[in-house]
Amino acid sequence: MSPRHLSRSEFLALTGLLSGATLWPRGASAATPSTTPVPTGKPATVTPKPSPVSTAALRRSCRAALAPGAPVDPGAELIRIGEWIQSRGLEQDFYGNSAFIEEFEARLAKLLGAEDACFMPTGTMGQLIALRIYADASGNRNVGMHPSSHHVLHENNSHEVLHGLRDVLIAPWNRPVLGSDVRGARESLGTVSVELPVRWLGGQLPTWAQLEDLKRTCRSRGVKLHMDGARLWECQPYYQRSYADICRGFDSVYVSFYKTVGALGGAVLAGKRDFIRSARMWRHRHGGNVFQMLPYVASAAMRLDDALARIPEQVRRAKLLAEALAADERLTVLPRPPPTNMFRVYLRGDPAELSARRDLIAREDKVWVANGFGPTRVPGVSETELQVSDELGDVSEEAAAQAFRKLLSPA
Repeated sequence: MSPRHLSRSEFLALTGLLSGATLWPRGASAATPSTTPVPTGKPATVTPKPSPVSTAALRRSCRAALAPGAPVDPGAELIRIGEWIQSRGLEQDFYGNSAFIEEFEARLAKLLGAEDACFMPTGTMGQLIALRIYADASGNRNVGMHPSSHHVLHENNSHEVLHGLRDVLIAPWNRPVLGSDVRGARESLGTVSVELPVRWLGGQLPTWAQLEDLKRTCRSRGVKLHMDGARLWECQPYYQRSYADICRGFDSVYVSFYKTVGALGGAVLAGKRDFIRSARMWRHRHGGNVFQMLPYVASAAMRLDDALARIPEQVRRAKLLAEALAADERLTVLPRPPPTNMFRVYLRGDPAELSARRDLIAREDKVWVANGFGPTRVPGVSETELQVSDELGDVSEEAAAQAFRKLLSPA
């Protein structure tokens, strides 16, 4: 079954795409090829979700969390943004036109090694615009993608419906897109869109040599290369290179401001100056010229530096936490070691029962061990996504792992 035939809810019931071949640790590198078949057949039943109100209250009572997303006071957050704006004497913008927003866009362009950048209300809008511009310029509407691409799974086929684009799935589920996938594509590609890191693979990344090979391959074939950098910020510690170096060789890059940075929302699309000029026109066509963008841009600007400075420590702690969890043979951690601050954990148990145990741990230990659990294609095995953030607090990695292990049935 092609992923485009699954609804969003059906896909989320099948998020354990790795577990069929990697339930047991093998010590393979992040980008090692495998022959895991894509899940087929009737989608698994989605476990009913607990009341958002009760879950939020329980999570709020915890002193630490192994996954981000703690409820915030929206009123206090807006006040903080307003005070930040007032302290700098910023004037309101009109449809994104202001010196402050232009300076912020220029700052992001420099950070990403691009000629120019444009603020976008959403990453979905920014990425659709990039793919559309390339398709119109080349006349080739085929876009090479990973099967877990956001374009394919989470946008209701907007690339097809709105822009007449066609996704060509060029890589297997269980590793990132590589240069060999582009060279071996059976159809002509106009653009390739790759996610760094790959969220549904637990934050897997290609090696630097593999990434450079992908860039060279696309460039030699005249294929435009776009980066879905929703979580690009977390890649820097793995590559030990600047963001500009990582992005060099990509024709365009999108970065998010609500993921990791924690802003209200919004994104930036970066690329060459002529490309961004066209992107601004397409932003207008998409209805993205919001009358006032200042609150969103200010929310990102006031957080960005501090958020990026904390990532290396978060990645370091994620590696320690992953090893502490993997020490228990009843748990499988992927990828191992994690190249970013996120990874996935596989364990035996029913998602509903695991969620009930999670809530009990939260009440007794005040540690939120997971946001949720999903079934995998292996009967009796569930998976969850963990991500180390500031919400882990001063709880040690071993103490956090000990709390997580309480999810397991007695050995």
